[in-house]
Amino acid sequence: MRLLKIIATLFVAASLSLGASAVSASEGGELKASHFSFEGLFGTYDKAAAQRGFQVYQEACSSCHAMSLVAIRNLGDPGAPFYDEEHPNASESPVIKAIAAMFTVTDGPDNEGDMFERPAKPSDYFPAPFANDQAARASNGGALPPDFSMLVRARAHGPQYIYSLLTSYEDEAPEGVEIRPGMNYNPAFNGGLIGMPPPLFEELVEYSDGTHASVEQMAHDVVTFMAWASDPKMEVRKRMGWMVMIYLFIFALLMYGSYKAVWRDVKH
Repeated sequence: MRLLKIIATLFVAASLSLGASAVSASEGGELKASHFSFEGLFGTYDKAAAQRGFQVYQEACSSCHAMSLVAIRNLGDPGAPFYDEEHPNASESPVIKAIAAMFTVTDGPDNEGDMFERPAKPSDYFPAPFANDQAARASNGGALPPDFSMLVRARAHGPQYIYSLLTSYEDEAPEGVEIRPGMNYNPAFNGGLIGMPPPLFEELVEYSDGTHASVEQMAHDVVTFMAWASDPKMEVRKRMGWMVMIYLFIFALLMYGSYKAVWRDVKH
C-alpha cells in the first residue's frame, strides 16, 4: 500500500505541475475575473480568437510592440492560429505566404556592403517597429514598450493581468490621485498611473468573421494570441504530459501486480 500512496502522490504532483504556468511577483493592480480557453489541464488555444488577436496586434499594437522571438512561419505550426492540415510545412501555406508579404525586412549587406530592404519570407522573424531600444524609448516618452513574445509568461497572472490592463482605463482618477501630464489612470497597473494611452477603442478593427469588436472582445482575442506567442508548444506539452502520466499509471499497476505475485507466499 505504501507503493500505491507514493505513486498517487507523484500522479497528483505531476497533474498540478502540468496545469501550472510560470509567474513572477504580483503586479499589484486590480485584476478582473476572466476565463481563457487555454487555461487548465485540458485547455487549448481558441484558434478563431487567436486569429482575431493577431489582427488586433497588427492593427493596434505592432507599431510599438515587437514580437522578436516569433518567426512568421510559426503562425502555421501545429497548434498555431493559422495551422492548415493541408500544408503541414508552414512555409508552403498560402496563408502564411500572404502574411509574410505584408512585411518588409532589412537584409544585407549586399555586394557593395550596403543594407537593403526586401519582402519578408515565412522564415523571417517579425520585424521590430523600431531600429533599436533607444529609438523605441525616444518615441514613447522614455519608456521601452515590452516585447509581446514572452509578455504573458513574464507577468504574474499574465492573461488576467494584460486583459485587465487593456480594459480598465478610466477618464478620471479617484479623488486624491493626480494624473501627471502624459500619464493615464488605470487601476490594473501598479500605482494606477501608466504612460501608455488606451490602445483599444470600440470598433477599432473590423473582424472578417463578423464578431463585434468591443474593447473586451479585442482584449480577450489579443491576449489569446499573446498567450500562444509566449507558449506555442503548450498543447503539444499537455498532450505529452497526459500520455506520460497514463503510461506511468499503467506501469505502476503492473509493478504492483508483480510485487503482489512475487511476495504472495511470504508472510509479513
